[in-house]
Amino acid sequence: MTVKPSFSDATPVALDTPELAFLADVQDGLAKTQKALSPKYFYDSAGSDLFEAITRLPEYYPTRTEIGILDRSGPEMAALLPARAALVEFGSGSTNKLRRLLRHLDKLAAYVPVDVSGEFLRSQAEVLSGDFPHLRVEPVVADFTRDFDLPESLAGMPRAGFFPGSTIGNFEPSEAEELLRRFGRILGEGAHMIVGVDLVKDAAILERAYDDSAGVTAAFNLNLLTRINRELAGRFDLGAFSHRAVFNAAASRIEMHLVSDGAQEVAIGSETFAFAAGETIHTESSYKYTVETFRALVERAGWTWVQVWTDPEGLFSVHALRQD
Repeated sequence: MTVKPSFSDATPVALDTPELAFLADVQDGLAKTQKALSPKYFYDSAGSDLFEAITRLPEYYPTRTEIGILDRSGPEMAALLPARAALVEFGSGSTNKLRRLLRHLDKLAAYVPVDVSGEFLRSQAEVLSGDFPHLRVEPVVADFTRDFDLPESLAGMPRAGFFPGSTIGNFEPSEAEELLRRFGRILGEGAHMIVGVDLVKDAAILERAYDDSAGVTAAFNLNLLTRINRELAGRFDLGAFSHRAVFNAAASRIEMHLVSDGAQEVAIGSETFAFAAGETIHTESSYKYTVETFRALVERAGWTWVQVWTDPEGLFSVHALRQD
């Protein structure tokens, strides 16, 4: 008889009092000359659901394009990963892309989804465990932008990392380099990684992907203010801010902003922040790379670049890395 595991107690990792860290990050970000909020706070339960809706939009090419690459080249990717490995997915979210890879990883020993959204993480782990009853699933509630320990039960297993979705593009290049170093420390010597990376392309394609006609991305962006109001007793008037997405060609990145529609003041905790009409909060950058510029970043971070797979239109790429 197979006993189905319970994920009500997913391995917790100390986040240095998350509420206080959230408040400090928001207050520090809004005190900057260019007001900014970290995109890692997008993903409360509502934000995670909205992002899943974004991935199904006709304008949003990254998800379906990456899935196409995983479907076509999954066997080659799986062949590069060690047998009986523990696969650690950083910022796991939905299991849709993972399932594309799992079908080719019949010798995988364990899957470790890592995410800050504990409720969403546990629900996804429950469903995956039901669909793959012989796969050991060990969810970890953690912020992958900080060091954390993997479960002790994985000791002795070879490690592999999975970081799809071009999430790495949400970090400044120097931060992305440090993030890859951190993943190397967490996974350990001899680790492998599969990483999704969005590619440079026509600005019109990029801007449509981040400012869809149905307004779902706008709702996703504005939900960050809703979360601040709910969790930090903020006083944002959502009707007084608008969503904007623009491609910054010089920096090779899409920028998402929340634009103040008029002069206003917003209280958060003990602080009050003034906004001029047209002033923006920079909520996300999504850097776009060429294969060559991403390979150079990988090698600066101490990984060995192994292989890349792209779609026929050259919209997206998936890279295999190894840590020697």
